[in-house]
Amino acid sequence: MFYWVAKYTLGIALWVVFRPWSRGRRNVPRRGPVILASNHLSFSDHFFGPLPLPRKVVFLAKAEYFTGKGLKGLASRMFFSGVGQIPIDRAGGEASERALRSGLRVLAEGKVLGIYPEGTRSPDGRLYRGRTGVARLALESRAPVVPCAMISTFEFLPPGSHHPKLGVRPGVIFGKPMEFSRYHGRETDREALRAVTDEIIAEIAKLSGQEYVNMYAKRVKESAQEAPPAKELSMLSIALPALSGAHCNRLPDG
Repeated sequence: MFYWVAKYTLGIALWVVFRPWSRGRRNVPRRGPVILASNHLSFSDHFFGPLPLPRKVVFLAKAEYFTGKGLKGLASRMFFSGVGQIPIDRAGGEASERALRSGLRVLAEGKVLGIYPEGTRSPDGRLYRGRTGVARLALESRAPVVPCAMISTFEFLPPGSHHPKLGVRPGVIFGKPMEFSRYHGRETDREALRAVTDEIIAEIAKLSGQEYVNMYAKRVKESAQEAPPAKELSMLSIALPALSGAHCNRLPDG
């Protein structure tokens, strides 16, 4: 209940102020399990992606949103818990397996699971190689995957920025559902997982028009010795991601 109250109160204000647009929302099934696989350009993706959809989108939220100290930590924990997000440890290994199982439980309940296959925000607006966790979710759950492209959110709220640019209209395009029945039974096959992941990323690239880089975004950031992203101190830092999901979930990769 809190999710819908928060989404429609803040959501209406955001529609009026930022005038976001969307295309293809009817491509998202109205019932049953769905994996919403999106590119990741900006902190604002968490809100503007699911905003046009009549269904609740569940993201696996990073555990830090639930473990903060003081009043801000308490507010964050109450908000994320209230909108039904799931805390995960993104340390890798067993933690990644637990994240996968959490995602599968969401899908088994017939819900929409949001995921960013790149594993982190793009450092420069280009589309990077996908992690194969999305393929494992698709093959093990047998849920359809709807590719999703965020448009202009990199310019709307660049990494590290605290202030959205009012002259930029954020948008989202939903592609047609993808099914991978030809790979069923190959849930642990690394080649199959890579093929499925690459197909999903290719569809996202078609929708977004982004230049593709055959490298992991995280490694590009590490090689550039990029400083940790600045903390979002505005209302966007708590309200927007919680309404539609939290920062990208890290799932096992092949």
